[in-house]
Amino acid sequence: MYVCGPTTYNYFHAGNARMFVVFDMIRRYFIYKGFDVRYVQNFTDIDDKIIQRGNVEGMDPLALGQKYIDEYFKDAKELNLLPATVHPKATEHIPEMIEIIQGLIDSGLGYEVEGDVYFAVDHFPDYGKLSGRTLDDMKAGARVEVDERKRHPMDFALWKKAKPGEPAWESPWGEGRPGWHIECTAMSLKYLGAGFDIHGGGEDLSFPHHENEIAQTEGYLKGKTFARHWMHNAFLTINQEKMSKSLGNFFTIRELLVNSPGEVIRFYLLGTHYRSPLDFNDQNLIMAQKGLERLQTSVRLAQEALAREGAVKNDQGSLELSRASKEAREAFEKAMDDDFNSALAYAALFELAKTMNGLVQANPVPSEGLAEAHNTLVKLGDVLGFDLLHPAKIDVENNEILNEVMEVVLQIRSKSRQKKDWEMADFIRDGLKEKGIVIEDTPQGARWQIKR
Repeated sequence: MYVCGPTTYNYFHAGNARMFVVFDMIRRYFIYKGFDVRYVQNFTDIDDKIIQRGNVEGMDPLALGQKYIDEYFKDAKELNLLPATVHPKATEHIPEMIEIIQGLIDSGLGYEVEGDVYFAVDHFPDYGKLSGRTLDDMKAGARVEVDERKRHPMDFALWKKAKPGEPAWESPWGEGRPGWHIECTAMSLKYLGAGFDIHGGGEDLSFPHHENEIAQTEGYLKGKTFARHWMHNAFLTINQEKMSKSLGNFFTIRELLVNSPGEVIRFYLLGTHYRSPLDFNDQNLIMAQKGLERLQTSVRLAQEALAREGAVKNDQGSLELSRASKEAREAFEKAMDDDFNSALAYAALFELAKTMNGLVQANPVPSEGLAEAHNTLVKLGDVLGFDLLHPAKIDVENNEILNEVMEVVLQIRSKSRQKKDWEMADFIRDGLKEKGIVIEDTPQGARWQIKR
């Protein structure tokens, strides 16, 4: 699998995160099914946007790119993204790109103009086969920079002549840097070779990025298949409008992590089929947190029940739980085998959790069946990238919801004290203390803190 990674000029936003999470889930499911998966995700660490951002921040573009590569891994860890088998950087593969570009020139598919090199789209008969567009349609609706030096308006850059002050590399056409599309061609061929199984990305990459990748790669390979399957996830939107940095209507994952654990964000992003649009909504994010907590609670209750005295190995409850576990696995795999329908796979998890919840209070506890159901729920959750055994700890100081709830609790306790209802006031204080929250009464009023 080759999945297009971020252009490293900022923290990645929730729209980028949907793509990363979706393909991480797909990778995990292949592993669950017994496949050996080689997963390549690149970093575009040289690009116009990186250069522009470097100028704004007064920072060397290559150093800026490395800065946001480092930040990517921090946020990726919070979303429980498995590291790729290989994380290649564009700037480390310039020689491979130059070799491919020269090959395209030699075959008549590329041409050089004053230090720039372009791909001749009308020399590649299959151009448009991924997006289903024709060159005439593209020309009519083109929103590309007019450049009279190009032979066709849709010809795209393979190599860009260096401008003063920009990072540049030596090439047969003078100093310059690669175009965006050629970067992915070079890195995917180097680490996966021609004819690899899956090339993935967001639907906005289908055209022109992936279309151009196919043209230059299969042109270079003289007709050999580049990637056997192309997969694209739908947009994440804000008020029904695509989330993007260019539009300015985006939330970075770093911002969202202030109030929501990464596992909740992941749960939200996989709650809709990956090819269906998903509109960002705070209320839906709260619902996602509640849904994930339901599964985590089922796991915790099962563990507590199994630790109690009086558990038995075989009884009707165990048979029911064993049957529910089998049905959950079958329903889960049926959903995921049908184009990775994670939303439907969720239903299998919730159905199993419901059965478990109905039997954790049984006396005696049906230990054999409950242990199987517990392990099944944990395993299937892990396939989707959720650690149901270890819920994320809330960052209390930065969690607005918890702060608001505690403000209400302290108000209730204050009114109880005013009414001299000491029993209720102490009940609230002692109950919170058991949960690790300490209330201190001061001359300025009550305050609370987590007991470290």
